[in-house]
Amino acid sequence: MTARSVRDALATLIAAVLLAVLIRTFVVEAFVVSGVSMIPTFANGEHVLVDKFAYTFSPPQDGQIIVFRPPLPNAHEDFIKRVIGTPGQTVRIVRGRLYVDGKPVAQPYIEYWDPTSFHASDPVRVPPGDVFVLGDNRPVSEDSRIFGMVPIKNITGQAVLAFWPLSRAGRVGQPQPGARGYKR
Repeated sequence: MTARSVRDALATLIAAVLLAVLIRTFVVEAFVVSGVSMIPTFANGEHVLVDKFAYTFSPPQDGQIIVFRPPLPNAHEDFIKRVIGTPGQTVRIVRGRLYVDGKPVAQPYIEYWDPTSFHASDPVRVPPGDVFVLGDNRPVSEDSRIFGMVPIKNITGQAVLAFWPLSRAGRVGQPQPGARGYKR
């Protein structure tokens, strides 16, 4: 190898590393689901890609699944939950049923809930700059019912693609086949 070919190979390697760092920092990142709060949509240990550019020009929308830093003291891990309320909306849960702005919300991604285990919540209005999130496995989810609103600035991005295990790979949104208790 000549000095020029070594220099060219090194320049290519540095450019590739810089490009990978930029993509991971600003565009897309892999996230591993930890816990069971999103069953049946995601299982513990499932891998998803997070679009970090998703909310650059538009805010989160109802039903989207986001990865975010919870507004908890000493929070060291990101959470993954579903957006239920956006700024200006009013959220309420009555006997396990979800209401947004006084209207019942269809939740095909919910596998099970026990109406007797959920007490009526007071209506909560989502302030500007925040979202209200819930896990799909409501009985065990630590979400906005526990820690309150999530500042939009705490959102890492939108979960867009499940990629591991391969048997559950696909677009994010509704429960994926193979999730515990998933009904086809």
